[in-house]
Amino acid sequence: MFEVRSTRSKVILQIVLLVLTIPFLLPLIQMVQGSLAGRGFHNYAVVWETGVVPTFFMNSVLVSAGVMILVFLMSMTAAFGFSKLHIFGKEVYFWMMLAALTLPEVILLSPLFVTATKLHLYNSLLAVVLPLAALQLPFAILLTRNFYDGIPTELIEASRIDGANVLQVFWHIILPLTKPIASAVMVLTLINAWNSYLLPLVFLQDRANQVVTLLPQFFVGEYTNDQTKILAAAVMTALPEILAYVLMQKNFERGLAAGALK
Repeated sequence: MFEVRSTRSKVILQIVLLVLTIPFLLPLIQMVQGSLAGRGFHNYAVVWETGVVPTFFMNSVLVSAGVMILVFLMSMTAAFGFSKLHIFGKEVYFWMMLAALTLPEVILLSPLFVTATKLHLYNSLLAVVLPLAALQLPFAILLTRNFYDGIPTELIEASRIDGANVLQVFWHIILPLTKPIASAVMVLTLINAWNSYLLPLVFLQDRANQVVTLLPQFFVGEYTNDQTKILAAAVMTALPEILAYVLMQKNFERGLAAGALK
């Protein structure tokens, strides 16, 4: 990683970074301003008065937590196998798994709907948790495997010489070193699970099971389209993931950088 030392280079770099953030910052500013248009913070009060905000938030927390747990457990263990274990044909399996990254979510709706119906999972949170976890696993495993490739194999060999089995090596040697990449995977998974819209819209018809991304539907109808309330709901929906990113920012950036490069 290069280091900027001169004052002139630092100023130029800061200006460049500021310019690059403007396209991402302006929509957020417009969203907050739009949510306060008209009656100001009363727009947020109207959203809360729908009576479903606590239920929707709790369902989103359950969905996100379930997806994060599944993705964490499976990505950590699968990446360990792909990176450090001698498994016949593992590269073939790895690239077959990465092929799943090319599949758009909308293409999978029909088979997922049939599967959820036959397993009696339709209109339950599991009908959303399991597909979301499966869709996020390939990229999470790709990042985690690249991170594991940077861990010296000598650590594993020394542990095996001392009598540790594979499970003990993973639990006591490898897993404690994965905090940066684990943070990156958890934040990315949280953002994708929390912001998921299509799968909850299709599989969660009962209002008691719906999530926060469906909250704007209360202000959109055949004859209504209250943009201020929709934007207020969007701001309320975004706050938890922003807070999570701020709390895990340091480890997230380290893990993402380490996982992106071999």
